[in-house]
Amino acid sequence: MFDSLSDRLGGVFDKLRGRGALKEQDVRDAMREVRIALLEADVALPVVRRFVDQVTEKAIGQSVLRSVTPGQQVVKIVNDALVEMLGGDTTPELDLNAAPPVVIMMVGLQGSGKTTSTAKISKFLKDKQGKKVLMASLDVNRPAAQEQLKVLGEQVGVATLPIIAGQQPTEIATRALQSAKLQAVDVLLLDTAGRLHVDQQLMDEMKAVSAISSPRETLLVVDSLTGQDAVNVAQSFSGEVDLTGVVLTRMDGDARGGAALSMRAVTGKPIKFAGTGEKPEAIEIFHPSRVANRILGMGDVVSLVEKAAESVKVEEAEALAKRMEQGKFDMNDLRMQLKQMQNMGGLGMLANMMPGMKKAKAAMAASNMDDKVLVRMDAIIGSMTPKERTNPALLNAKRKIRVAKGSGTQVQDINKLIKMHQEMSKAMKQIKKMGGLKGLAAMFGKGGLDGAMPGLGGQGLGPGAGGLPGLGGGGGQPDLSKFLKK
Repeated sequence: MFDSLSDRLGGVFDKLRGRGALKEQDVRDAMREVRIALLEADVALPVVRRFVDQVTEKAIGQSVLRSVTPGQQVVKIVNDALVEMLGGDTTPELDLNAAPPVVIMMVGLQGSGKTTSTAKISKFLKDKQGKKVLMASLDVNRPAAQEQLKVLGEQVGVATLPIIAGQQPTEIATRALQSAKLQAVDVLLLDTAGRLHVDQQLMDEMKAVSAISSPRETLLVVDSLTGQDAVNVAQSFSGEVDLTGVVLTRMDGDARGGAALSMRAVTGKPIKFAGTGEKPEAIEIFHPSRVANRILGMGDVVSLVEKAAESVKVEEAEALAKRMEQGKFDMNDLRMQLKQMQNMGGLGMLANMMPGMKKAKAAMAASNMDDKVLVRMDAIIGSMTPKERTNPALLNAKRKIRVAKGSGTQVQDINKLIKMHQEMSKAMKQIKKMGGLKGLAAMFGKGGLDGAMPGLGGQGLGPGAGGLPGLGGGGGQPDLSKFLKK
């Protein structure tokens, strides 16, 4: 979502970093470009003015202009201001500190992704926090709305309130509360009806449901792709209903990001969740500092490690670590690494979270690379026999032709994959020469492998200090951008 804004701001800050001492006019010129970039990203005008004035006031201070690295100081000031704009250093969390069942009421316009977000948050509460959850659809206007939530509930493994035809929203809310108490449910999510636009009937219905259920949280779901209109909708709802937070959907889309940047500043309500895809698990807690880091191209290492912890199986990571100690790395190991990358969101997601990966991401885009590359590489390895995967040296010309036909690729693609594997195998042997993982960890100081950003080897993301396969890490690893193209 923030790619365009990130590129524009990156260009501005590259100019500042390239200079030694900065003059006040240099800062003001840079802030003028920042203002244009934010306006083009569809950020609300009052928010842009406040943001630029705040940054300019701090950036032209003598302590910045006379510092050793004034360009870096300005970037830090902008980063701090972005974090504040998005909600501050603290990460907003759901307030579940009440006697169960804790009620969460989901509100928003029709088509904003409210029902899907209800199911996603339910899955999040069940899987990540161990809560017993019940969902209830109060939408009696949209055809099959209640059936949709029932189907989603089956997909995410969360119970839904049985449907009784003819009941009105207030009656459903009352029945949902009674059912939640009888079933000893921890959290009850109420998916209210939406409209195509804000009207008094919608507001009256929400107020009536709120009066009956006394929700601990009232979350407004807005579609990020609607731009500034999402901010207008949020203002309308916050004036009528006691909102406690916002859920932004389709944060993985190609919107300019203005809604996300404006929402907190305009409404005063924290963004609590961000939808990042279609899958039930594609929802994240909204961390202002992490989002600000992504916008400024600083990456998001914490989220990357969290994704690794969720995606990587401990036993697989331990098995790979033992093989690394022995200097071994065959095609089966490579295949496991590729699957881990896919489970973590693919090349694009990883590139967004790795610090300094903007240029690598641009190179990937220029070479028409996408996540299909990982699928094709997996297909090639899958077309090999078990012996060939264990010992790639067996792949002579005749065998390569067979593998190429079986995977729908070309022989030169097989050769590129073999070369990639050979370079990664060399990295494994280097690790063995350095005394295994302990010796490698010593090179990075007390942080060990887990503290070494290039490798994240302790998380099973890549072989030692080489980092993720093909993402430009050290240790003699290959660059995926030189591999398969469309």
